Amino acid sequence: MEILPLITESGPLAELCARLSQSDFVAVDTEFMRESTYWPLLCLIQIADEHVAAAIDPLAEGIDLAPLLELLTNNEDVLKVFHAGGQDVEIIYNLTGKTPHPIFDTQIAAMALGQGEQIGYASLVESWVGVALDKGARFTDWARRPLDKRQIDYAIGDVTHLANIFPKMLKKLIKTGRGDWLNEEMERLADASNYANPPEEAWHRVKVSGRKPDMLGRLKALGAWREREAQGKNLPRGRIAKDETLADIAAHPPRSQADLGKVRGLSPTWASNDIGARMIAAIEAAVPLSEDEMPLRADRKPGLTKDGALVADLLKLLLKIRAKEINVAARLLARSDELEQLAAGQRKELAILDGWRFEQFGQDALELVEGRLGFAVSNGKLHMVRTE
Repeated sequence: MEILPLITESGPLAELCARLSQSDFVAVDTEFMRESTYWPLLCLIQIADEHVAAAIDPLAEGIDLAPLLELLTNNEDVLKVFHAGGQDVEIIYNLTGKTPHPIFDTQIAAMALGQGEQIGYASLVESWVGVALDKGARFTDWARRPLDKRQIDYAIGDVTHLANIFPKMLKKLIKTGRGDWLNEEMERLADASNYANPPEEAWHRVKVSGRKPDMLGRLKALGAWREREAQGKNLPRGRIAKDETLADIAAHPPRSQADLGKVRGLSPTWASNDIGARMIAAIEAAVPLSEDEMPLRADRKPGLTKDGALVADLLKLLLKIRAKEINVAARLLARSDELEQLAAGQRKELAILDGWRFEQFGQDALELVEGRLGFAVSNGKLHMVRTE
């Protein structure tokens, strides 16, 4: 495979993208820093097909990334291959408002091939091509310039191995007839709504024990306020205010801005500065959470009785057995909430009752719920038996 020198200028990048646009697929990876910012700082992009690989410096002065972003988000003829690509896709979404499509994730594909639910990249490479990766550069400062040869070689290795693994993995998926199993998962990965961060939804990430509508309404307002502050200042949310501070203020709101100086986790200057004034304005504008927005209690699933909860536990046991039998990650077959919905009596709009999931697991799950399938122990091993 041809390895190009580090690309720091627009001309060579445009030439590479024109070349890659004729490929069937490209392997993509990114290096970024996000410890001190709200938006991830893109520091390096690696891309390869079966013939050429390169690293691109997005921090190089004057470089135009438009041809690369066009290739990733608008060229439907080229499959984009990632490994555990959620954060890479998020970065591309932040830059363009679009996600790469069509897309293939080797970590998800490994689930269908019996390699666990979250196989790491190093383990994937070792299992498919027998190479032990040098992990020494993993925690490097990718924002510092110049990048040395070891850093660049490490980064490019991520996509050269991926470009080698993908055809092998695809061949095995086709041979085992499991390629179609992944379509839904890949489309979910490419769904742009997964990467949007609407401020009005930010309160869901804050853990609270109370369920009073007025308290949760204040938490919703404070979460949205913090999200906008963090986005505008490009700072991590915790640099604005920590989760526990928001939860405490939502439960015990200050009477005035002057009281903010007494709140644990806030600087005394908040009693008189502009950011403190904006926080108080958010609290004062808060309205109680509507009934439709109230979160479900974790111990009270809709329609799930105590007996239904026991049935759901049996379904989870069946899922473990079936996943082991067919050598596939259990999470690819079914999610816990689907099993609980089935146990509660739902029979429509469940993925496990349609397509390949029904054939591999859903049919037995339905028969278990309806009393036509049971568990038995023979020679110390648990297996399924049909009932009359």
